[in-house]
Amino acid sequence: MANILVVDDEIGIRELLSEILSDEGHVVTTADSAASARRLRRDAAPDLILLDIWMPDTDGVTLLKEWVAGGQMATPVIMMSGHATLETAGEATRLGALDFLEKPVALARLLGAVRNGLDHAQRTRDPRALPSAPPAGEEFSLPRARPVGAEGAAARDAGSLSAQALAINLDQPLREARDQFERVYFEYQLSKESYSMTRVADRAGLERTHLYRKLKQLGVELGRGARRAERPELPAVPGPVASVDGAATED
Repeated sequence: MANILVVDDEIGIRELLSEILSDEGHVVTTADSAASARRLRRDAAPDLILLDIWMPDTDGVTLLKEWVAGGQMATPVIMMSGHATLETAGEATRLGALDFLEKPVALARLLGAVRNGLDHAQRTRDPRALPSAPPAGEEFSLPRARPVGAEGAAARDAGSLSAQALAINLDQPLREARDQFERVYFEYQLSKESYSMTRVADRAGLERTHLYRKLKQLGVELGRGARRAERPELPAVPGPVASVDGAATED
């Protein structure tokens, strides 16, 4: 949760951004002018400021210059505008604005910029607080949870697959990353449950038919010790056998 100051002279924009960011768990304060933004910045001590460029009393770029000149840029500022030119946006970022959002702002773009802004603020306060992101092309490995009790001991011994072996390449498309995760997940569960499709389906919360289709789609092999339900051959039973004309004959 963070304190975010939204500065915009349009009440609809203020209310919309306030609702979205509040739903994300943040505390939002709004200002409708540069004058109120100055006061709230001083009194509310926000962690992040969303600042509109075009305002009636003082425009956002002028206000940004004022904060830069006064050494008040410890708080990250994200500029917003529906009419700004590329030159204006470039000037704002050169002055020290962290990002620029073009209105109407897409939800994903807004939340991404806010997340980056808050991460930047956290790193500024304490560089050790957040781990650095892995370089492009490197894999991010999930930490292994430590199992406890008898079930945990069984999980540790269930084949060579475990959460420790789960490594997802974050540079690939989402669908490929999801398929990679599901493949490792089901291979682990199959190994853990001795290839019992019933128990794996129950643990995964899937119908058996859905599970079979999913495993086939992912290319998961079932041959390593899998117990396949094969139809048993019926034994030959001696006795009378009906002939073509209906008469009984003996073998």
